[in-house]
Amino acid sequence: MADPRSTGPDRYGVTWLGRGTTSWGIPLSADLGERSTSRTRKRLIIAAAVVLVAAITFVGVLQLRSTGDATGQAPTTPEPPPELTAADVANQFLEALTHNQAEEAGRLTDDPAAATAQLTEVWRTLQPSSAAATRTGAPNPPPAATAADEQFTLTWQLGPDRVWEYQNGLHLVKAEAGWRVQWQPAVVHPRLGAGQSLAVRGGVGQPAVVDRDGAPLVVWTADGTAPADPAVAPRLTGALGRTVGGQGGPIGWYVALVDAAGAEVDVVFGNKTAPQVATLSVPVQKAAQAAVDTQQNPAMLVAIQPSTGDILAVAQNAAAGDAAVALNGLYPPGSAFKIATAAALMEAGVADAGTVVPCPASKRIEQRTIDNAGGFALPDGPLHTAFAMSCNTTFAEQGAKLGFGALSDAANQFGLGADFEIPGITTETGAVPVAANVAEQVENSIGQGRVQVSCLGLALMTGTVAAGNAITPRLWRDLPTTVVAGYQAPPPNVVRALRTMMREVVTSGRAKALAGNGNVFGKTGTAQIGDGTSAHGWFAGYREDIAFAVLVEQAGTSEVAVGVTGTFLGALG
Repeated sequence: MADPRSTGPDRYGVTWLGRGTTSWGIPLSADLGERSTSRTRKRLIIAAAVVLVAAITFVGVLQLRSTGDATGQAPTTPEPPPELTAADVANQFLEALTHNQAEEAGRLTDDPAAATAQLTEVWRTLQPSSAAATRTGAPNPPPAATAADEQFTLTWQLGPDRVWEYQNGLHLVKAEAGWRVQWQPAVVHPRLGAGQSLAVRGGVGQPAVVDRDGAPLVVWTADGTAPADPAVAPRLTGALGRTVGGQGGPIGWYVALVDAAGAEVDVVFGNKTAPQVATLSVPVQKAAQAAVDTQQNPAMLVAIQPSTGDILAVAQNAAAGDAAVALNGLYPPGSAFKIATAAALMEAGVADAGTVVPCPASKRIEQRTIDNAGGFALPDGPLHTAFAMSCNTTFAEQGAKLGFGALSDAANQFGLGADFEIPGITTETGAVPVAANVAEQVENSIGQGRVQVSCLGLALMTGTVAAGNAITPRLWRDLPTTVVAGYQAPPPNVVRALRTMMREVVTSGRAKALAGNGNVFGKTGTAQIGDGTSAHGWFAGYREDIAFAVLVEQAGTSEVAVGVTGTFLGALG
């Protein structure tokens, strides 16, 4: 430090005025007295205050500069975002709608909750892989307008080769919060109403064939058709599927308006092709199948509705094979054919239901010896008793009195000579050639010899008795059966007599086991085959509006077929 006695400034810029005094006039000598000390303190406080104010000012300037731009300009207040135009709102809404952003789209409407719920439901029911909207008319309302409209094309991608495209529009309204889409379900589709949604129907998994009550029998698959339930009508579902498949392929998909319960209200797009309706009845079919499945030997059952000719059931067990032999397999009917023989006798005037006839245990007629099953014999009695007890000797002896063409003619009156073309299936009803001699006539009169029938044929026979007129079997409600060769039923008086005789078979004859199954009419049959040591068992009949025929191959007796019939009728209630 410079000599305090110097009067010039030192290197710090401070000028020393004399001993103990600075250029600020602050005395440095401690012995200057109390007044000098007080003055010194006061000046120090003022100097500190000046420094503090300068520091605060400096910090404030730094803060102001930190909020300015890069050039050091003073900060400005941010401007509010520009108000969305009607076109902006329309674009954002359509963007959200087509990207499954239901909540975002809802916020752009005047009813966010309803819009969000509706759009969520539409995406759930349509399940599109994608969607797109193309504006076809942009809203450009004048500044003072409070409403505007937007036109657009909406395209839904609903699966491979499934594109749904349509025109629609938005109505926008301007409120305090700005432009909003005026919400209504028609925003999604012009025909969509309150409480409704959209759903894709048809195609794979949908019914191709249903039964008479609408229950699915056959459904569409990617490759064609398949049974809806493999256990129901397994011998028919393939034929049913081929029939509908040959009519133009799988059912067309379509978009339907559906209510809250999913029921269809209307079809808004596509071709709704209703499934074909078969005459089959799933409950009857199940009962028939369960009945034949009780047997180890080949067994089959055909049921038809006499009033309409509708085929209600065609059932075969596994032992009967895969072919539909119940519809076209021909077998000797045995005593079940006595329905036709009785009709021939009555029409020819040989005998009527009350004519007294013999029933020996055995009877030789020319070169043929006829025996009753089990060797039973009955005293002379009315024809209806011989019919109920299935007396072979009676019908062989009386049949021999008929002309050789009488049995063939009588059989034709029950449809056994008819020829029907039913879409999807091949049918044979039977064959009863004109006898060449008495021996053949005797055999034919008891359902042996050259007489052959199918299970369908015998169901047609008993159905004719039930209806009292010729019936045409059919498998489809809307696909008609072609009658290549038709038939006419027996005269009413003959039909009435046959009904009485067939009822007696159940009340006191060979089918008494069915007496507890309601008002059943029918005829038993045991048909010898081969060398006569084996026989098929038959029962053909009707109850109310169901006619049926049951065959159990090599059963040995008709009792087995009667048992199957009881199981069938019992299941129907």
